[in-house]
Amino acid sequence: MDGFDMNASEKAEASELQRMIAIEQQKAQFQAQVHNFTDVCWDKCMDSPSSKLDSRTETCLVSCVERFIDTTLAITNRFTQMVQKGAH
Repeated sequence: MDGFDMNASEKAEASELQRMIAIEQQKAQFQAQVHNFTDVCWDKCMDSPSSKLDSRTETCLVSCVERFIDTTLAITNRFTQMVQKGAH
């Protein structure tokens, strides 16, 4: 038996580890996306930082993030459709 043979238990552990790694990668991607929202929307909407947001700045930030989310969802849905068509 060489060092690469795995029993069922080891295969299950490896599979679980891969699943956990994938989840952590998704979390990291989500965090990166949130940081990207923050950077883009801050640059777009903030004229001069102060202790409170005025209504115009708050509206701009909300709209900016909503458009970012809408765009991300549209792109994700499109890729999903493309993958599903390719799988058939």
